[in-house]
Amino acid sequence: MLEKGFGGILGHIAVIIGLGTVLGALLERSGGADVLSRRLLKLFGPKGTPVAMGLVGLIFGIPVFFDIGIFVLAPLVYVAAKRGGKSLVLYALPVLAGLSMTHAFLPPHPGPTAVAGLLHVDMGWLIIIGLACGLPAFAVAGILWPLYIAPRVPVSVPNEFIVAEESEGEQKPEPSLGLVMAVILLPLVLILGATFGTLILDPHRDLLSVLTFLGNPAVALLLAVLAAYYLLGVRRGMTNAEFSELSSNSLKPVGMILLVVGAGAFFGAVISATGVGAALAKSLSSAGLPVLLLAYVISCGLRIAQGSATVAIVTTGGIVGPLLTTDGYSQAHLALIAAAICAGSIILSHVNDGGFWIVAKYFNMTVKQTLLTWSVLETVLSLVGFGMSALLWAII
Repeated sequence: MLEKGFGGILGHIAVIIGLGTVLGALLERSGGADVLSRRLLKLFGPKGTPVAMGLVGLIFGIPVFFDIGIFVLAPLVYVAAKRGGKSLVLYALPVLAGLSMTHAFLPPHPGPTAVAGLLHVDMGWLIIIGLACGLPAFAVAGILWPLYIAPRVPVSVPNEFIVAEESEGEQKPEPSLGLVMAVILLPLVLILGATFGTLILDPHRDLLSVLTFLGNPAVALLLAVLAAYYLLGVRRGMTNAEFSELSSNSLKPVGMILLVVGAGAFFGAVISATGVGAALAKSLSSAGLPVLLLAYVISCGLRIAQGSATVAIVTTGGIVGPLLTTDGYSQAHLALIAAAICAGSIILSHVNDGGFWIVAKYFNMTVKQTLLTWSVLETVLSLVGFGMSALLWAII
């Protein structure tokens, strides 16, 4: 059972995470983030710059992991803050909210992908519910919260970093915005096509078989990678050797991610096998907690205790999953439980979370400033995301 806990989840997510990583690397190398940010900044104007930066984080965060997204987008945030003349917090928090929301709620990120396998949730339903819960949370945490806190936390911009990044960015050839958006949205559209096809088409029709095949997450991401390789790579002069090097470099961190996810699943299997998970769930249920709140509370506790959102999601999924097999939950309800787990996994980021220190370093904040801004942002994302899942649970 323990080997199944470790190997079973890796068999479900390894290909998806690997392909998603390569897709994000292709978008990063092509300069897609620069194109996206400049077009949105032009669209929203100077006063709407924080909103534009939030949308950049939200869109670019779909295929790109959280920490990589910070590394790529931080120079753009610095430039926007320098031009706007206000606290760096006003421009950094919207980007961080977008990256964090997609990392927590949407595949191909490790946590949501893993919990889909643990709870046997269709990936399309997970995307639908993830967006329904995550977008309102992003609006509150990524737009309203920065407007309130930024004037109270003045943070300056390191000038030397801006000069280096701007001169480097000017040398990069860039693809069109439409091409960047098409590559980012292609896997989501294919996966959602399969989900909606299952709901509205005759199960014996050939069209449904085609949609189901194309909407398999691994197939959808493979097609997106092939499209990105040709459209963003080959057509713009990338050689096979360069693509091989890019893929190899981008996949190096994936080994550690897979070990973390596997260890979380292993830990969840240990808890389940020893009866600790059932005892914990029973004691919380006896206190009158419904299953949605139960999943959220366990995920919150694990997140606060050990810091990793992915480990909190995977471990909670291992604890809660066996409790869901007998009550006949629909895919929508399973997806809502998954969203509650994901929401709990990002609450109260503090000093035991690696992301806390990345945010502090890249956005020139002290520990106190990071606690006042980033930690509260994560908590707002968590609470609003869970609130939306509870609201939808009452409606569906």
